[in-house]
Amino acid sequence: MERESTGMSVDTASGEDLHAAMVDQLVADHMEKGLVMRPEVEAALRSVPRHLFTPDAALAEAYRADQAVVTKRIGDEAVSSVSAPWLIAEMLGQAADAVDGGLAGRHVLEIGSGGYNAALLRELVGPSGSVTTIDIDPEVTGRAAACLTAAGYDDVAVVCADAEQPVNPGRSYDLIIVTVGAWDISPAWTAQLAENGTLVVPLRTFGMTRSWAMRRTGDRLVSRSQRLCGFVSMQGVGAHQVRYVDIADGVHLRLDEDQQVNRLAVGELLAQPQPQTQAWAGVSLPPRTVLADLDLWLASRITDAGQLFVVLTAQQEAVDSGVVAPAWRFGTPAALNNGAFCYRSTLRWNDDDMFDLGACAHGPDAASAAGRMVGQMRAWLDSGSPSPVLHVLPTGTPDGDLPAGTVLDKRHSRFVLTFTPA
Repeated sequence: MERESTGMSVDTASGEDLHAAMVDQLVADHMEKGLVMRPEVEAALRSVPRHLFTPDAALAEAYRADQAVVTKRIGDEAVSSVSAPWLIAEMLGQAADAVDGGLAGRHVLEIGSGGYNAALLRELVGPSGSVTTIDIDPEVTGRAAACLTAAGYDDVAVVCADAEQPVNPGRSYDLIIVTVGAWDISPAWTAQLAENGTLVVPLRTFGMTRSWAMRRTGDRLVSRSQRLCGFVSMQGVGAHQVRYVDIADGVHLRLDEDQQVNRLAVGELLAQPQPQTQAWAGVSLPPRTVLADLDLWLASRITDAGQLFVVLTAQQEAVDSGVVAPAWRFGTPAALNNGAFCYRSTLRWNDDDMFDLGACAHGPDAASAAGRMVGQMRAWLDSGSPSPVLHVLPTGTPDGDLPAGTVLDKRHSRFVLTFTPA
């Protein structure tokens, strides 16, 4: 798509260098992860000047490949941002891979406006395609519209409304891409997708967010790929509040599926005088092993076993003092039953730069709980480290019509997580 020159100044020339370096870094990051950036996605990233969509940020900040730029806060909470370039690039790649024939000529709806991603989409769909971007916040849409116009993308339709309802009733889109964190799939999104259309959405399942690329068949969605990600939460009717429960100083449980937890009882398990029990899977894995899929595997296996799955988070002080030793302090899979609290523990590295997986447990049944969790880890490895497939069906779908897997009921949908051994 051709645009008028933006009239780069001398100061902006260094921005061009930063822009080029950012895209070079994104391409290298893809290779490091075993991904290949599609040529059209790279071309779009090189065409759109990101700093025009982050006018209040310094050039160096605008072109950081690994950093989102917050554009609106309410108190200390970020409620709108221009997402990190690495995440935008991966989601655009997911979309282009999932849409048969690529994105050229397609009609796209973006839910969550910042302007930058809409401009990239406009480049990708080309002159015969269209892009509509929607946000619930008039301040956000006003800012996005101004930035798009300044960058020469004044043919992007900007709508201020709650995307929980249809944007243009009766119109369908080949691609809907959501750039805010969602807890459920609105029926309006599925209804607005063309048959075999693609939905790319950062979706919380068991309290863990992944960007899922899903294809529609009738009233069902089935995932084609998923990526680890994080986004500001959705506002409006589709919002769902994450709850945090304190179980010790600096130690919390993240509850996102309406779990009921006795925080005092869990705190007592942590505070018991006997030392925590540590178990190891007895494996040696290379440094590049990606464990995000393991976390969803644990969520499904813990749930299927009738235990309560939760996510453990901790402040650095609690980790340093040895209260807990989670694999990742910002969100580690954990299981609760009457006699133990168990979670995936920090890795154990050996002299060959390989690592082992472990589980840490507290309480009278700690040894059994830790043994069960490392057994589940070994089962994932023995199955070929399979990735999850997410099926999304309407909320009234009978159990007998669901695929075999772990069922997670939401407000509008029934999610089913399945794993196919490699």
